[in-house]
Amino acid sequence: MADRDPELLPPTILDDAADSAFGLPAGVTAEDAMRVAMRRDRLLAALTLTAGAGLMLGLPFALKAGAEFFLPLTAALVVAVALVPLLEWLERRRVPSSLAALSCVLLFLVAANVALAAIIVPATDFFQLLPSRINRIQANLQPLLDVYSNLERYANRTLRQIASTPARRPQASAVAPPGSILELAATSAPAAIIQFFFAILVVFFFLSGWTGMRRRTITNRASFNGAMATARVIQDVVDDVSAYLGTITFINIALGLIVALALHLIGMPYPLMWGGIVVLLNYIPYFGPVIAALLLAIGGLMTFTDIWLALLPPAIMVGLHLVEANAITPLIVGHRLTISPVLILVSLSFWGWVWGTSGALLAVPLLIILQTVLGAAGKPDIAGFLFEHGTLVRRERRAGDPEPDARADAEER
Repeated sequence: MADRDPELLPPTILDDAADSAFGLPAGVTAEDAMRVAMRRDRLLAALTLTAGAGLMLGLPFALKAGAEFFLPLTAALVVAVALVPLLEWLERRRVPSSLAALSCVLLFLVAANVALAAIIVPATDFFQLLPSRINRIQANLQPLLDVYSNLERYANRTLRQIASTPARRPQASAVAPPGSILELAATSAPAAIIQFFFAILVVFFFLSGWTGMRRRTITNRASFNGAMATARVIQDVVDDVSAYLGTITFINIALGLIVALALHLIGMPYPLMWGGIVVLLNYIPYFGPVIAALLLAIGGLMTFTDIWLALLPPAIMVGLHLVEANAITPLIVGHRLTISPVLILVSLSFWGWVWGTSGALLAVPLLIILQTVLGAAGKPDIAGFLFEHGTLVRRERRAGDPEPDARADAEER
């Protein structure tokens, strides 16, 4: 048999010899083995997809039910990741990790205390005047009420009765506003105090152990490529989150200061408070500026007797926000942190439903983290799983890779 010409051997003998050379059992061709492997991969992909769908359906309810634990933990991790560049800057200057982490935490607390003093303290004093300013608001809105009443007779009688009814001044007890973040925590519920200190401790311990944790995560990889990929994902998450929060914070502060200056020029009381409200709400895309404009409209109606002057503060805020959102932010942020508006809306609605206003503030940073991780690990290719090769994650073909076997693709279809 060994002396015979291979061209004279039957094809089945040649196939068996080739399959034996590749470690396949006799009688099993490479095409059969490939077909079995693809069926196994499709089964594993189906199980993975089913488990992922179950996790996605159950996770929101678990997060909402456990908000007392998950919300401060998530907020603390986002803040800690944003503070990592400052921590690394201090460590490069020979500052011990614990001392650098403590410095970052103290700096964050000082910034939060300044924001509290600039927004909550004057806001408490200003909005305590709301019951006594109802008559002024009614007088300012009277032309709009008259226009609407002319269109509807029944609404005319009803609205005139409401507008002519004198506002009653409730006997509201004077409540001293909190003067610092510690006083605010002391006057809150015990659960809020525990969550606050829990978040602070999470930020401190995360930062103090960041360098060692990152080193262990990278060195524990089984291969050099795995270690490099892990290091790249960690660095991308830190860079993207810190760049987004740092850039947006700078833009929001500049917008708030300009709004405060404009309000000061037209005689609006507490301009720094309104600027702080604009800074805070501008972290929430789309909905935050609308809420800020509505609050400014209420403040203008409480302050001025002329309806057009009363509507000037929200008009100023909306005009400046349009310039910031359409010219300044795209110019500074660029294409690196560009996110689909649809994904932003979905993230806002999801985290807003789960955790309310706090979830809306965390929606975009969490979306950036998820997008960065999925961009490195690979996005689920559900359409490919359903209609193409049965793979769950699409693998991009690099330059130099062999072309796929057209015959195998045709058989799989």
